[in-house]
Amino acid sequence: MTSKLTSGSRRTAVLLSTAVVSLVAAAAVASAHVTVNPNTAQQGSYTKVSFRVPNEEKDQATTVVEVDLPADHPIASVSVKPVPGWTAAATTSALATPIKTDDGDVTQAVTKIVWSGGKIDPGQFQEFDVSLGPLPKDTDQLVFKALQTYADGSVVRWIDMPVAGQEAEHPAPVLHLTAAGASGASASPSVALSAVDKSSTSSDGAARALGVAGLGVGVLGFGTAIVALRRKNSGTNNSDS
Repeated sequence: MTSKLTSGSRRTAVLLSTAVVSLVAAAAVASAHVTVNPNTAQQGSYTKVSFRVPNEEKDQATTVVEVDLPADHPIASVSVKPVPGWTAAATTSALATPIKTDDGDVTQAVTKIVWSGGKIDPGQFQEFDVSLGPLPKDTDQLVFKALQTYADGSVVRWIDMPVAGQEAEHPAPVLHLTAAGASGASASPSVALSAVDKSSTSSDGAARALGVAGLGVGVLGFGTAIVALRRKNSGTNNSDS
């Protein structure tokens, strides 16, 4: 005799299905943010970071990416690695307080970088590499506000400032800074500016891994529940026959 799920069993199955769908959505959201990778560097060091920009639209390409460098903690040396198909334009601004370096005072610094001319199609992402240094020693983080413009003219503003214990809808990329000596020796300027450093593990990569792991757990639980329900109903039907 063919077993059938009771109404209570069907409700359980629907709830489990909803949980799985929610996990899928959470994994997608976690990996869709514009991020800076790696998201940790050492104070006073030179480093290379990649601004990773995913396209989360279904039918529009990303055509312009703007990243603002923190004006409250200017960086003396900024260089951009060429990206095929894209043109990078840097805006330099005068500093109210010059940056003191071994080579003298720096009175101007890059405050904005705009990449244009290329495109990021739906379902794809692009990384934009920037060399920075020396990183400030008087703060534990640098916030890079970013604007993502699509072909239809719409703009997604990744500018929400980080707040402890809260998940922002459009968080700005954040580079966390550790004290000198806390995470190994810093890179020399020549190495950092060569832009050949290997890419590091990213924050959105970790979020993606957590989302996938959660999805796997949800699917496993869903399958286990369905098998158990079918066995239960099969046993019930057999006892009634």
